[in-house]
Amino acid sequence: MSHLDALVGELDRRLADADAALAAHYPGDRGVRQPVHTVYVPADRYDAGTVRDWAEEAKAVLARYGGSATELADALELPPGQAVEVYQRVRAKLDREPIEDLRIDFEDGYGTRPDEQEDAAAIDAARSLAETIKTGAVPPYHGLRIKSLEAPSRRRGVRTLDLFVGELAGAGALTDGFVITLAKVTSVEQVEAMVVVLSAIELAHSVPAESLKFEIQVETPQAILGSDGTALIARMIRAGAGRVTGLHYGTYDYSASLGVAAAYQSMEHPVADHAKDVMQLAAAGTGVFVSDGSTNVLPVGDRDSVRAAWRLHQRLVRRSLVRGIYQGWDMHPAQLPTRFAATYLFYREGLESAAARLRAYVGKGESGYLDEPATAAALAGFVLRGVDCGAVDQSEVDELIGVDEVGLATLAKRPLRS
Repeated sequence: MSHLDALVGELDRRLADADAALAAHYPGDRGVRQPVHTVYVPADRYDAGTVRDWAEEAKAVLARYGGSATELADALELPPGQAVEVYQRVRAKLDREPIEDLRIDFEDGYGTRPDEQEDAAAIDAARSLAETIKTGAVPPYHGLRIKSLEAPSRRRGVRTLDLFVGELAGAGALTDGFVITLAKVTSVEQVEAMVVVLSAIELAHSVPAESLKFEIQVETPQAILGSDGTALIARMIRAGAGRVTGLHYGTYDYSASLGVAAAYQSMEHPVADHAKDVMQLAAAGTGVFVSDGSTNVLPVGDRDSVRAAWRLHQRLVRRSLVRGIYQGWDMHPAQLPTRFAATYLFYREGLESAAARLRAYVGKGESGYLDEPATAAALAGFVLRGVDCGAVDQSEVDELIGVDEVGLATLAKRPLRS
């Protein structure tokens, strides 16, 4: 054995634990689609027709205030060269898949009710969701948000989850797209407790072990900084034992907790940016998605009010995308047109440049950029996200880059989907 072989062998032994920890804690992309938004609907307003109703209301407000490519371009100040393409794709999306991720809300959107009332709401909502799953009308991702595991709401949150999952399991309607949002997380111990809860519910309702997943709602200062001065988000992800799929920022609870006046609570306030920076750092390389929050300025009222709210929503959605946060919350049907318009414009504006750089990278040609493998992966990921949400067609990718979906996933270092 050469001295080099001996040295490397020693390094392998010394670094074995670190190598194993890196692979375990940072597995990389999960190889699943990230939705561009999560739609929250209070549990008492949800039924099997909710997705259809949201689509119809979204199409109606689009027809009223942006009824053609020219009108939408005027309302949102779209670039003339992209207006027709974006408008047509938004219309098609509202027909085909108006909601990508649906959360039936038993937390702030529902409030505190008598136990018998929330029990009935949980069962009714689960039955309605099961109906849409069986008819194929359910969004790709769907689930519920439960009350927090803080002492005052702990029993109620767990009971609602148990009733809901039990009803779905009994109907054979638990899917890979089912996800639970845990609100107002304040400690690593609550995440550990949620794992215990899910294991118990799986056992009680004969659900496959470790199949229930959940998102951590980051809307308390304690989630960002513990009382001992340490950052807790990364520890929360690890405490989730592989069940955590997302970190969702809560704009208003978090801002209010830090003393930000109501008039200035926003997704773009500096305290919001700091929290989301921490979330992105903690989630990087883990396969956990990061989602921005919402704006409470709704597109309702007269033409000027709707268009002003649309422009604000469009700007905030784009701002999140530019910052590398590819998901947010939508709270009203009239926000769907701007969610998709802003998202589609973002991907279509960047398509040709990303495609040219990828084509040069694959073909060892010139693009004006010296792109390394990590940048090529980011470029491929950008294009794949565009395909996932409907902003870009695979046929465009084939023509512009010359690689198929498998080749693009390989470049993006994304596991192939089954």
